[in-house]
Amino acid sequence: MPDAASQFSASEPALGYLYQLRYALLQILRLPEETTCFIEKDDDIDFTDADEGRILASLKHKAKGDTLTDLSPDFWKSVRIWLTDYLKEKKTASPAKYFLFTTGKVQVGSLLASFLPNTTLGENLSARITGVLRGSESKTINKTKDLLAKLPQDQWPDFFRRITIYDCQERIQDIPELIITEKLRTVRPQFRRPVYERLEGWWTNQCIELLTGRRLDPFRSSEVSEVLSSITEQFREDNLPIDFEKAEPKEGVDPDSDDRYFVKQLRAIGLRSERLTRAILDYYRAFEQRGSWLRENVTLTGEIEKYDDRLVDEWARIREIVFEELKADSPEDVLQMTGRKLLNTLTTSDHPNLRIRTEVTATYVVMGSYHILANEDTPRVHWHPRFTERMADILKGRKP
Repeated sequence: MPDAASQFSASEPALGYLYQLRYALLQILRLPEETTCFIEKDDDIDFTDADEGRILASLKHKAKGDTLTDLSPDFWKSVRIWLTDYLKEKKTASPAKYFLFTTGKVQVGSLLASFLPNTTLGENLSARITGVLRGSESKTINKTKDLLAKLPQDQWPDFFRRITIYDCQERIQDIPELIITEKLRTVRPQFRRPVYERLEGWWTNQCIELLTGRRLDPFRSSEVSEVLSSITEQFREDNLPIDFEKAEPKEGVDPDSDDRYFVKQLRAIGLRSERLTRAILDYYRAFEQRGSWLRENVTLTGEIEKYDDRLVDEWARIREIVFEELKADSPEDVLQMTGRKLLNTLTTSDHPNLRIRTEVTATYVVMGSYHILANEDTPRVHWHPRFTERMADILKGRKP
């Protein structure tokens, strides 16, 4: 890692990009449900809603104590972006507004202070702007000055009155707590942070989809509200968050070489490679999910242990029914078929007793938990009807 003073450090630009995503999430949660939002389209963020119309917003995450003066390149670079839009807009029926959101503070008494909310630009606007620009040799500001020369001065007031600067904005590390305080008051306090983290995870993934062109439609505030509601519902008393439906182990899945107890048990009843792969994925997803529940304290003390006991009881109940017609001399192919029938019955059953909570319907939670039980040093569930007699043969050769 380069030190903080290194000219090659990318921390500030990276922080700026991450700030865009977090700040956009904060704002879209604050704006009306009809609001739509693009990231990095005509500006850092583009908002459109029924009340404000079209808004192009530039975002600047500055060092603590940073002050915006009349010659701050951040402002004039944004002006160039907005002016480009304005020149091509040709005064449409829905004129754009231009916002600068910055964590810095606008210098008192400066020209930029005239762009703060609830202030006026006053008289002699063109002369004041010309005077400021004349005093700069900055390449960034000169580019803006050259572009501004293409706009007739009688149109300057119309353009500049569309600009508002919002200074002293929330810093990137403060935004999560703001969203939690403003939008998650109905969530039980201990679950607010996990809910926020899942919302931000979804939002970040969707932003990546948008920026890479895999998503074409803008975000809608109503869409974000729906996702937030869906996540919140997972933390009710009758539900739990489901986070690993598509998760796969980093090392991949190799059913032919996997020698864990639960896999060997499944081989013993003649399961094919495709179903072994599914079982390995269910085991991995359930293992990770149960660990996540414990880390986030969303399950009650002893709840997972009681759930396992219930699964074992349901397995024993179904096993008695499925194995009832077997004979002492039933051939191996019948034994294997009967073992698969027991597994299939539990896999396809949607009996409430198989759910850890009423609204937790993900199959991987049930079957993965069964595979965890089958993988214990002394397995509490098994599939082969003669497992007890043949346990040593079925499980022998297990690697550490």
